[in-house]
Amino acid sequence: MDVYTLAKAIREKKISPVEIVGQTLEAIEKQNETLNAYITICAEQARREAAQAEAEIMRGEWKGIWHGIPVAIKDMIFTEGVRTTMGSQIYEHFVPAYSATAVTRWQQAGAIVIGKTNTHEFAYGPTGDVSFFGPSRNPHDPRKITGGSSGGSGAAVAAGLAYAALGTDTGGSVRIPAAACGIVGMKPTFGRVSKYGAFDLGYTLDHVGPMTKSVRDNASLLQLLAGYDENDPYTLTQPADDYAALLGESVRGKVIGLPLWYYQHVEEEIKQAIQQVAAVYRELGAEIREVDLPGIDELMQGQRITIQAEAAAIHERTLRDHADALQPEVRERLMDSTDVRGYQYVQVQQRRGQLLAQFNEVFREADVLLTPTLPILPTDIGQRDIMIGDHPDGVRPALLRLTSPTNFTGNPSLSVPCGFSQTGLPIGFQLIGEHGQEAKLYQFGYAYETATGAIEK
Repeated sequence: MDVYTLAKAIREKKISPVEIVGQTLEAIEKQNETLNAYITICAEQARREAAQAEAEIMRGEWKGIWHGIPVAIKDMIFTEGVRTTMGSQIYEHFVPAYSATAVTRWQQAGAIVIGKTNTHEFAYGPTGDVSFFGPSRNPHDPRKITGGSSGGSGAAVAAGLAYAALGTDTGGSVRIPAAACGIVGMKPTFGRVSKYGAFDLGYTLDHVGPMTKSVRDNASLLQLLAGYDENDPYTLTQPADDYAALLGESVRGKVIGLPLWYYQHVEEEIKQAIQQVAAVYRELGAEIREVDLPGIDELMQGQRITIQAEAAAIHERTLRDHADALQPEVRERLMDSTDVRGYQYVQVQQRRGQLLAQFNEVFREADVLLTPTLPILPTDIGQRDIMIGDHPDGVRPALLRLTSPTNFTGNPSLSVPCGFSQTGLPIGFQLIGEHGQEAKLYQFGYAYETATGAIEK
């Protein structure tokens, strides 16, 4: 069930939060040893909150669709009184004194936090298999990566160990595991959701985003999370939109841009899947048009310099005081990040506004962009090199290539599942829109879901 379906059953008292939480904890007990989706499981707290939610609903005090729903929080996001490790030995026993704004808003709506999900250490990796607590594993094949860094959240939602989850996304860390695990993941417009209480990786690149079973659930969760927060200087001051407003509206006559840059060095099965997605949109009456993105290579270089410079600044003390406790791959990446010069970072930030404007020119001729989310299928855990056709590539840069541009530009980007490979691994497509156009992305994502029977209207 998606959350909308489940919430209806709860409100009609056909099923209770106590039953749902109990069933979810049973599923976690059976599967988490294999999938390693959770670092910390809040079983007793979840049962208490489920009993409270049931009593409230029986009294007619239903708070909305998230009331009594078991959900998961990436272990980069602070939860008051609940261990938050960042996937690192350094924070193995850290218990925050406050919760992130996103967590607080979700709990106020009645959501029940059932646990904290595994993350690539300090979120600095797109594979999801480098954590002090071991790799998270793909529910569709435990030998494969979940993608990262929000891999535990992706695995938990895909395997039915939570009905939705929060992730963070600095170079693709919500969308990569969403595509790799076969769920829906949104990186909103930069500043749309408060980052307060989420451990930093890149000050101007980090986003908190929803991970769900369906587009409709995703829009509902973003509605709850979005809005100004005085504790986060990066949050936008303008009020949130109604992100579900366009669900069910036709895409007939709309223009979908295919940016050619995004289709270089993509595995053949993924290309074919995206062609089938485009065919569905054509049948729905949308026009598919090839488009160019001038300046994209400079933009990608800017993204690389920005994440390295900001991560090095954030982890200066980590490297100085705790380098030996870091996972070797993350330590190496952080040390490499210190090579970025101050003048390089400043030059990139001076050019950033121009590059952003140049990128957004494409929306003069297209309503949204359609791309693969990932150019490759989920790889083996620990694998670091890959051949894409006759093109050799590293797994890490390949995973980041199609998601990281919009972390730099801040454009909203939605990953939607679109089937499976011949080996049964999920494939996802990405919709990219102008700043503030999340409702439009949900419109297109929902149109695909309903047209293909992925979810009922």
